[in-house]
Amino acid sequence: MATLHVELVAVERMIWSGEANMVVARTTEGELGVLPGHAPLLGQLAEGGIVTVRTVEGEDMVVAAHGGFLSVTDRGVSILAETAEISSEIDVERAREALRRAEEAGDDPDALAAARRAQSRLRAAGQDA
Repeated sequence: MATLHVELVAVERMIWSGEANMVVARTTEGELGVLPGHAPLLGQLAEGGIVTVRTVEGEDMVVAAHGGFLSVTDRGVSILAETAEISSEIDVERAREALRRAEEAGDDPDALAAARRAQSRLRAAGQDA
């Protein structure tokens, strides 16, 4: 079975690199599923989005990814995010506190962006936002 080579990189570190059967990500154009043989493309990741990588072992690795791009080439998929956290690394209580603070700040654009990031961290961790 064909696979994709996937590299998920955040500004501060390499998050994950390996072989996968599928990648699903939300871009500014909508949710996108990438399978082996997908046409080349470049997409902007949606703010507060989640990226799911189905590894060749059949495990779903869920990542809260904020800002950045997804690139599909004949060599694989590269996801370059401003920040990213694997679901198992997310501190749920800290994410809930960040969401509470952002909601209290009101309609300020920075607060709205912070709320989207906190919500995606909670969703990636399998929690209700």
